[in-house]
Amino acid sequence: MSKIKKNNVLNFPEKLSSGDREVEAIVFAAAEPLDIDTIETRVSKKIDVLKTLEKLQKFYSSRGINLVCISKKWSFRTAENLSSLMSQQKNVEKKLSKAAIETLAIIVYHQPVTRAEIEEIRGVAFGTNTLEILMELDWVKPHGRKDVPGKPIQYVTTDNFLSHFSLKKLSDLPTVDELGTAGLIDSTNIDSSIFGTGKFYKEKQDEKKENIYSNIDEMLSGTLKNEDK
Repeated sequence: MSKIKKNNVLNFPEKLSSGDREVEAIVFAAAEPLDIDTIETRVSKKIDVLKTLEKLQKFYSSRGINLVCISKKWSFRTAENLSSLMSQQKNVEKKLSKAAIETLAIIVYHQPVTRAEIEEIRGVAFGTNTLEILMELDWVKPHGRKDVPGKPIQYVTTDNFLSHFSLKKLSDLPTVDELGTAGLIDSTNIDSSIFGTGKFYKEKQDEKKENIYSNIDEMLSGTLKNEDK
């Protein structure tokens, strides 16, 4: 634990309370600076928001990001002495086309998959920039060539895709049965044995093996306990 020695007295950093952490998370996640009234409506308990903000401001004063108050609104900003390290970026929000969404879904569940296979599954050809848009977002990338005549490029999802959608692994995605139960797809017309190949299917198989082993461990533990009695 870090500490500061001053006048022979050790000062340990204050531990953040649950209320402090709530305010910290609310301001951090906000798309724009927030005033105290707005923050008060979002916290789950009655706390002194101004006092909490001032505490967090002090806590972050020597860090790479600072909590600042401008025109009575609070937000996190890069520390001023580090601003030269930051390059100017302009974020432009774009709505994905239906073709791009469908293409991404097919790649997710059938990867590695070729362009021709994507078009066959969709039942229609797509524009030349559809894959490029997904690759520009760093959600999709080329992954070798399929061992068939013409050696077409295969495509898979990236780690950034998982990060963007808050997934730890591909098998965290809903299965075909779960999608059907939710009414999102007509699972009666889908062969579940081939829905989701490549990485997704492999992870599902590994997950099944892990479940089998865990069941065996539980069974053995139970048996040993019974023998001890």
